[in-house]
Order: sequence, then structure tokens, then C-alpha cells
Amino acid sequence: VLAVLLWWVLEGTRLGSAVRAGSESTEMVSLLGINVFRVFSLVFALGAATAALAGVLAAPIRGAEPFMGVEALGVAFVVVVIGGLGSFGGALVGGLLIGIVQSLMSTLWPPGASLMIYIAMAAVLLLRPHGLLGRRG
Repeated sequence: VLAVLLWWVLEGTRLGSAVRAGSESTEMVSLLGINVFRVFSLVFALGAATAALAGVLAAPIRGAEPFMGVEALGVAFVVVVIGGLGSFGGALVGGLLIGIVQSLMSTLWPPGASLMIYIAMAAVLLLRPHGLLGRRG
């Protein structure tokens, strides 16, 4: 539900179009009269709220500790690279792909489950250097 809501905000609202345009050319969006730094601050706050929600949802399952996100950081990097930088849909597809790879490998070869996500990332980068749904240049 949160992913669909975020997709709608990014693709179907004026805020989303300001965010997408601002990521391409901050100066041009500023010339159109949009306060880009306010928009980026709002997006940062939205990202922090999403990360907080993820922490709240993960804490009962994995336990709460100060460095509980360190393990997820490497996986998140792999997901973004596989999906393509700047692609929300790519991040969703990459997350699902990595989740499936990790789950399958946990049943087939538990010690190599962590290794396989990096092998999947290398394979995607060899076949599609911009990620699965990333844009060129």
C-alpha cells in the first residue's frame, strides 16, 4: 500500500512532477517559481518517515538495536543498482527480485544466500549497465 501511495505521489501529483523535474534541472525548476529546496526538504522528510516506518515494522521481527540497519544497507544498495538509479519502479522490481533470490538461496544454500544477491547484481550490471528500469545518461 505504501509503495502504491509513493508511486502515485511521484507520478500523479504536482509535487511528484516538481521532484522529478528538480532532480533533472534544479535551476530550471527554480526559474518556474517553485521553491526547489522546500520540495527537496519535503522529500527528505518523507524518506525519513518511510525509514522510520520500516524500522518500526522490522523491530518486532528482527529486534531493535542501534545498528540494525547496517545489514539492510548493503541489500538496499544492491536493490537500487539492480532497479536502476532514479527509477521508483525499478527499485520495486529490484527489491522483489532480490527478495526472491535471497529466499530461494536460503533454502538451497544458506551460507551463500548473501553472496548470491551480489552475483545477481553483477549479472544485471553486465547485461544492463543502467539497471533493469534505469534510464541512459
